[in-house]
Parts: sequence; structure tokens; C-alpha cells
Amino acid sequence: MEITVHRPGELTDEVRGAWHRAMDESPEYANPFLAPEFAIGVDRFRGGVRVAVLREGGQPVGFLPYERGAFGTGRAVGLGLSDCQALVHRPGVGWNARELLRACGLSSYEFDHLVREQRPFEPHVTGTFASPVIDVKPGDGTYAEWLRGAYPGLAKTTLKKERRLGRDVGEVRFEFDERDPRVLRTLMRWKSAQYRRTGRMDRFARPWIVGLVDHLSGVREEHFTGVLSVLYAGDRPVAAHFGPRSSTVLAAWFTAYDPELPAYSPGLMMHLRTAEAAARHGVTLVDLGRGDKEYKNWLKTRELRVGEGFAVRPHPVALARRLWRRPVRGLRNTVLAHPGLREPADRLLRSVGALRTRGRESAAATDTRPPPRSG
Repeated sequence: MEITVHRPGELTDEVRGAWHRAMDESPEYANPFLAPEFAIGVDRFRGGVRVAVLREGGQPVGFLPYERGAFGTGRAVGLGLSDCQALVHRPGVGWNARELLRACGLSSYEFDHLVREQRPFEPHVTGTFASPVIDVKPGDGTYAEWLRGAYPGLAKTTLKKERRLGRDVGEVRFEFDERDPRVLRTLMRWKSAQYRRTGRMDRFARPWIVGLVDHLSGVREEHFTGVLSVLYAGDRPVAAHFGPRSSTVLAAWFTAYDPELPAYSPGLMMHLRTAEAAARHGVTLVDLGRGDKEYKNWLKTRELRVGEGFAVRPHPVALARRLWRRPVRGLRNTVLAHPGLREPADRLLRSVGALRTRGRESAAATDTRPPPRSG
């Protein structure tokens, strides 16, 4: 096995083509987060991304994108954003985790959404978690007919709310692949407000994430296409989702709705409409991502398992990083795994978010400085 390391932008058409073929040959690697286009995008706006290319007989057969940090620490590309991580390889290809890290010049490799079939990494997995998915099939009928067949328990309530939204706000329509960048900005604004309101880290306060999402929204390739889906009432966007898709998998990534319209459940409408339309566009699987959310339990047809942990080789830096990171992850996972802890923690975060919002509003109301001069 020969292993070479490259910057994403240095990959030849031959290597990218072999990477795409490896995705096609194994369903577990069909996720768009595993495509070279995602690694290229992260490197463009964050930097530090490398790709290990494994060759047998001179032919590229395996591909591991990763981010290289200080002192040889490594992490899955897009860690914290990506909902699927793996060394993508052709069937039957094997490798040794420590030899891989040595070839990459890494003391450690951290992951949190590792595909379960990565056997060489199994000894380094510290926990596995459910990642709900929706198996979808193309339908010949209307959206309402599909909804009644796929989700009979939700259909009556959802369709009733959609009719009420149409009467109160405007005729309901759905665009699976909206290209208007203004709506993408609206989605980011809604999502940013949601993060702050619930006490979470505001991802869209980070310029590199905004730049990455902008960039990916314009990528239109067979194995990676940025898809912006929008639910309208009249001409007014009421909910939106942006996520990447491959030829067969759509990743649910950023979903948000107009905070003035929660009574209509526009977020749930958005997920249902997106799943139905995705099937009509050739998608067979919608990946909802790791996490225990009520709407995921309603919508999922089954669960995948993803792993979290650190692949390491004997090195002082690797030991120090593992000792530092593992307790943090362990505490978070303990809270998330127990409703008795998760629900109070969620309420606390929402209270903190509300206090921060009121603080910003109060500061804005008492700011007597004159507006900046134009020109």
C-alpha cells in the first residue's frame, strides 16, 4: 500500500474520478460529506485540509480527507459541521490505522460521525450513536397522497395546518431547488437567531462557515450539489433548508423557519416537503444526522450508527489531546443520552439565550450614538 498526501486543490481529475467511483461502489460512502467537493470547499474557507490517497498497484483506491492542526493533531474534515466521516475506499481494500497516521504525519485523528464499516478505526471508537435516516421512494401521486401513505399519523394535522397557512398568509408552494441567494441569506439569518435564542453557538457568526455555505450552494456536480429548498406562502418564505446531496443521498443540514409563524409548524412541513421532493429527484436516502430530536423520531424509517473517538499512535501530543478532549465529549454525551439531564440543560440554554437577546435589545434601545455618516 502506497500512501501520499495532497492538498485538495492538487487532486487530479483521475484521482477525483476514482474517489467518485469508490463512493458509487459502496452505499455507506454515498453521503455528500464524503465527496471531494466538500473537502475542497472546507479547505478554501478554513485551510489546513489534506487528503491521504491510498494506492494499490499504482491505482488510487482509498481517500481520507482530514484537517491538520498544530503538533500533528488531525481531525475529520469539517468536524463539527460534517454529519458523515470515513476513509472512502473501494470494496476489499484494507489499511492499518497507525500506518495511515504515520504516513499523514499525524499523532492523532479525531472523529465524531464515523461510518460504522471503518474496521481499522474500530479499536479507537469511544462511543457509537444513532443517526436517523429516511428511506424514500418516488411517488406518482400528489404530495398529499405521499404524505398520507408515508406518515398517516402526521398527515391530517400537517395538511390542516398547510391549508390554514394558505388562508392566513398566502398560497403554499414549495421549491426543491431554489437558486435565489437572497433566500439563502434569509435562512442564515433565521438560523443564526435560532442558535442565539436557544443558547447554542451561532455557526453563522463565523465568516468561514458563511463563506463555505455560499460556495457550496453554487456547486452542481453529480456527487455533490448544494440544494436550497424553500416553503413559500404567497411570495413570503416561511421555512427553508440547505444541505448537500450526492446522486442518491440528501443530507439534512440547516433548517429554519420564520419565527413569526411557529403555530403552523413550518419546520416540520419543510422536512416533509423536502423528503417527498428529494425522492422525485432521484434521492433514496435522507440523512437527518446524529442527534435525538423529536421530529427525527417522527420522521425516521431506521437508524444508522456513527462512531466517535480518536485514532492515535504512540506520541506525547496524542496522549495529551485525548486526555483533554475525552472528558469534554463524555460529559456532553452523558447529558444528551439522558432525558432527565438533557431537558433541564436545554431549558438552561434557552434561558441563557433569552437573557442574551434581551441584553442586546436593551443595549440597542439605549444606544444614543448618532448613526454613521454615509459616503
